[in-house]
Amino acid sequence: MKLRARPRLLVALGLLGASLLSCLVIYGGGGHSGPGTIATTRLSDEIVAARAARQQAVIAEHPPEERARAAGKQILFGDLHVHTTFSVDAFMMGLPLVGGEGAHPPADACDYARHCSSLDFFSLNDHAEGLTPQHWRETLDTLRQCGEVAGDPSNPDLVAFAGWEWTQVGRTPAEHYGHKNVILRDLDEASLPARPIAAPGVASAMRRRAVGLRSALMTPIREFSDRGVYLDYAAMMREIAAVPICPKGVDTRELPADCREIAETPRELFAKLARWGGESLVIPHGTTWGLYTPAGYAYDKQLAPSQHDPARQRLIEVYSGHGNSEEHRPFRALYERDRREPRCPKPRQGFEACCWRAGEIVRSRCGDLEDALCEHRVQEAREAYRLAGLSGYLTIPDATLEDWGDCDSCPDCFNPSMAYRPGGSAQYILAKGYFGPGEHDEEDDEDVEAVDEAPGPHYAPMGFIASSDNHTARPGTGYKELGRRSATEARGFDDPADEARIRGQARAMLPPVRAGSRRMNERRLSQLPPLMVANFERQASFFMTGGLVAAHAEGRDRSAIWDALQRREVYGTSGERILLWFDLVNAPEGDGVAPMGSELTMEVAPRFVVRAAGAFAQEPGCPPEAAAALGEPRLQRLCGGECYNPGDTRRAITRVEIIRIQPQINEEEKIERLIDDPWKVLPCEPDPAGCRVEFSDPSFQNRRRYTIYYARAIQEPTPAINAGGVRCERDEDGQCVRAHPCHGDFRTDPADECLSENEERAWSSPIFLWPGPDMVPTTPSKPPKGPPV
Repeated sequence: MKLRARPRLLVALGLLGASLLSCLVIYGGGGHSGPGTIATTRLSDEIVAARAARQQAVIAEHPPEERARAAGKQILFGDLHVHTTFSVDAFMMGLPLVGGEGAHPPADACDYARHCSSLDFFSLNDHAEGLTPQHWRETLDTLRQCGEVAGDPSNPDLVAFAGWEWTQVGRTPAEHYGHKNVILRDLDEASLPARPIAAPGVASAMRRRAVGLRSALMTPIREFSDRGVYLDYAAMMREIAAVPICPKGVDTRELPADCREIAETPRELFAKLARWGGESLVIPHGTTWGLYTPAGYAYDKQLAPSQHDPARQRLIEVYSGHGNSEEHRPFRALYERDRREPRCPKPRQGFEACCWRAGEIVRSRCGDLEDALCEHRVQEAREAYRLAGLSGYLTIPDATLEDWGDCDSCPDCFNPSMAYRPGGSAQYILAKGYFGPGEHDEEDDEDVEAVDEAPGPHYAPMGFIASSDNHTARPGTGYKELGRRSATEARGFDDPADEARIRGQARAMLPPVRAGSRRMNERRLSQLPPLMVANFERQASFFMTGGLVAAHAEGRDRSAIWDALQRREVYGTSGERILLWFDLVNAPEGDGVAPMGSELTMEVAPRFVVRAAGAFAQEPGCPPEAAAALGEPRLQRLCGGECYNPGDTRRAITRVEIIRIQPQINEEEKIERLIDDPWKVLPCEPDPAGCRVEFSDPSFQNRRRYTIYYARAIQEPTPAINAGGVRCERDEDGQCVRAHPCHGDFRTDPADECLSENEERAWSSPIFLWPGPDMVPTTPSKPPKGPPV
């Protein structure tokens, strides 16, 4: 008997796209998806000035010396991770078939940031793997138009940055580097790369799919009443297919203008950006997302100096619409072992690996089987899941989301990303030292120069930001917990018949599960492209409204924002506009104060001050100027009739948590013993002016080792979309015994926002302290000789 794995819901956007394309490419039709048109009304100077005035009211309550330091800067809020429907996955999520709204081009992002979310800055980061030369030019032109509307360049109402996402995915931990956003400082042609730089694999697969897919889907697209958007999707895929891959071994500046440039590794990406010469930042994100990250992954190899550029990779995204990537835990979904097959771990402290859960699902179906035979099938199921990799959930036919519980999830993390990979967490990256040889490519690209690698340890000190990773051109969606299927990426079929039809077509693309031949099938599943089999149905329970990056800037202009990002004087929030200051107040240089992001040498015990004020509670609806600028129809479609609309009351900050990390000085030190989280919990009294706490670390002098400190400001609980994940009922041991997932399709009422209580928060960028020259290893991040940076 032949069994087939049942692809639940979408199975993945890749399978949906493949199914659609196999028909759409055949039929042709459709037109070019353009950039849209920007509204020409900017925010008034009075509105912009009012934002600063509200912050000054909080600063006025600071002690006089702190008030003077803070008065010269303004906290500006932005979103540095935004996709439009120029990204293929965003276009697919916009299709009516899965509850999408249609196209959301770059112009929507400008209007949304200005009039819906009231941000100070944003960037566009469409996937380079699918950005055509025409769409790249249209993106730049739109961002320039957005800047022209912004008014005086020295005091604009909004600053728009260009960029893209380098979307690398590996099937195994050794092959995987992950996703990085490239942000470009300037918009003039002389400062910009000629083309975005893509990752391998995804770009090639996308082009092959667009060129060659001929599959079983023969639904007559011409009969759809709303067929236009589907035909436009097909047209975009044909445009992608027409872009050739750039030749290898040619200087990036000498490549043809209209080819797709590939960087195989971070090393190549940094080298190509360096060749162009313009200022750029490269920001890793999704480092714990099990949606596409293989089990057992750790960031280690990217700490090699050849794979880390300290001039560009100065920040990491710790929170987004996919959840939190900050916290380290000792568990792993698979344990790697030298020269042996990875091992599926037993449950511990509330964590259950999905490979283990696969065995328990099979155990629950043993019925009257003898114990020995049942146990054999349990072990076989665990091994099958391990071998299938990211496709593991497909190895058990008809298993439901409820069956999988919260496997691979971090049970005690704040809003964790799905299938959490702690080896990519921000805490792990900061604590880990790199002691090995350099990571070099077998075939160096023309742009790559040799890196002189001194003995380790090598570290990667990065500041913290958060952003949305929104795929509907909506920067800064987290201002209100409304619109689960528009403000988050949760999508799904509204019609069960549509699901059944697409599921059948997708099923034909998967290898069969044959009785007695499970191992071969799992190996075939493991070879499918990771993004093709990513479990988006389960991910729907983990999609959040996204975060924000906050910059302590000396002005509102592009240069001031960029300088704050460069010096890491930035922080991330879970979406709320929490105000946060974190300072070392006995710094040895300058005026004695070093803000968040600073890296310096200390000979005495450090003393710190943290100040935080909660975000404003929101009023319903939109300010009248938003409707006047956009018009009611566009206000409803783009903003959903709900804008950032602050009242007069700030939410309370309940406590400040201090995290201390002492990075490895030898490879034998266990990472979990080097991270004190929390090291200190400092309660806050209810106060409209916010919270102010002080602390010191007298043991710093005695330890004499490189130490990192950062602060978390925790706000009073409020409801948030998907803050409960799969909403588990747990037993006395903390194990999930019953899950209540929040589906993206008809299984969950679209009006159900899936709200749970949530402690919104802000994460400061760390302060990095070296104890003295005798303890400073030669690393890309040497302690500065002059004033704190």
